[in-house]
Amino acid sequence: MSKLGFGFIELGTVTPLAQVGNPKPRLFRLPQDEALINRMGFNNAGVEALVNALKKGKPNHIIIGGNIGKNKNTPNEEATKDYLTSFRALFPYVDYFAVNISSPNTPNLRALQEKEPLTELLSVLQQENQQNPRPKPILLKIAPDLSLQQVDDILDIIRQVKLDGIIATNTTITRDHLNTSVKL
Repeated sequence: MSKLGFGFIELGTVTPLAQVGNPKPRLFRLPQDEALINRMGFNNAGVEALVNALKKGKPNHIIIGGNIGKNKNTPNEEATKDYLTSFRALFPYVDYFAVNISSPNTPNLRALQEKEPLTELLSVLQQENQQNPRPKPILLKIAPDLSLQQVDDILDIIRQVKLDGIIATNTTITRDHLNTSVKL
């Protein structure tokens, strides 16, 4: 991708352990709507496989992001451990982090966007980040289906933990105003 002129590549979403993702097919094209529906489910080989690939080197002129998430079977109460595991493993190899709490394809993941769990997660990651001599930017990937109150809460948390930015947005769960009859 760097040879095609991309300015950065974001890898992931990667989880601590490998997981197969959701059953296939996972990607549906809606030509009449010029849209896609995805149900990937964080299919990946796990963070150690990604680290091994990154150890082989990267072109100096490309920015690499590490998009991190929790494993599907990890309860939300233990999600911070999953994010921290991937954060620590990828830290030497990526230029920034995207914290994915907004995939509609991982059961209950979006509950991490609520005030208490999000504050805990981002505080722990930022604390870990700031212990390094050269902290990396941390961005939060949010859902497009948030209420205005949720957005306000997230903005407060981002200011509180001094996060570097937001990736807006992940995949919507709404199917309003489509021309295609969706029964997928």
